[in-house]
Amino acid sequence: MKITIVAGARPNFMKIAPITHAIDAARAQGKRISYRLVYTGKRDDTSLDPSLFADLNMKKPDAYLGISGLNPTELTVGIMLAFEHELTENPTHLVLVVDDLTATMSCAIVAKKQGIKVAHLVAGTRSFDMNMPKEVNRMITDGLSDYLFTAGMVANRNLNQTGTENETVYYVGNILIDTIRYNRNRLIKPLWFPVLGLKEQEYILFTMNRHALLRNKENLRKLLETLIQKAAGTPIVAPLHTYVRDAIKGLGIEAPNLHIMPPQSYLAFGYLMNKAKAIITDSGNVAEEATFLGIPCITLNTYAEHPETWRMGTNELVGEDPLALGKAMDVLMQGKWKQGQLPERWDGRTAERIVQILLS
Repeated sequence: MKITIVAGARPNFMKIAPITHAIDAARAQGKRISYRLVYTGKRDDTSLDPSLFADLNMKKPDAYLGISGLNPTELTVGIMLAFEHELTENPTHLVLVVDDLTATMSCAIVAKKQGIKVAHLVAGTRSFDMNMPKEVNRMITDGLSDYLFTAGMVANRNLNQTGTENETVYYVGNILIDTIRYNRNRLIKPLWFPVLGLKEQEYILFTMNRHALLRNKENLRKLLETLIQKAAGTPIVAPLHTYVRDAIKGLGIEAPNLHIMPPQSYLAFGYLMNKAKAIITDSGNVAEEATFLGIPCITLNTYAEHPETWRMGTNELVGEDPLALGKAMDVLMQGKWKQGQLPERWDGRTAERIVQILLS
């Protein structure tokens, strides 16, 4: 079986790496299975830092489609045309797509039109907001897929309510946990960690990526002021992309305990998560990893792609509300945060289940 695996952005590789490891393991056992890794972006994409593939212990993509930096419609068209050429030049039995990006949807459409089976990794996630482009991508990709690999029973129920046939849905667990579990003993303390005088379990890790949060400058100011005030001098470590750092600096917000850092390598960022007192984030992926690691997590969003993180795990949703953030911070700093549980099948064997299903 030949599988073409598609990545549309850096976070996809964290979910693809375990699949490549499982395929390599199956091949070592004599199974007839192979993969070709395709990245829809450019070869010189700065988000793919040189350490990424070494950190994840995986090879670099076999092909780069070179499509990026366009509006959603142009991006869709560009990826579809380039991926059609890729599949013509490199025939495959199955195309595996990840998450809910424009690339995910575009490549699923091309594969289906060529009569190639499609597998959707992390299927069934829903925000129930059709004004979100990602929700459209999810709905279309799920509707086209022959294999829908879900992380939890909530995702299964979402698919069931849309009339998806049960025999195409496979509850395999959270693939992201495979990666953090595989790398937990490989995490690297950043060189600057002792320079800042940081101590394990005595700092707050802060991440932010969503442009929607940055656009409302006054609310952003209130969120940051609340975070700094409620931290009460506890160091706040903030690895941020340039556009986020510039937005914060543009507000004139500075504090002696706020340490804004450049983005970290995968293994260094994993260390910062694993050793934090708590995490404040707008990332669903980070909230999932925090649940696995047992780290208190506050998410600046009104929904979670995997509700298990707040229903069972260490995560709490506060939306974009500074007051809600303040109340959650009070609970956190008083040492009264809830004890989370690990959701079912978040055990690090998701990729193994997926490969077994594909081979069968």
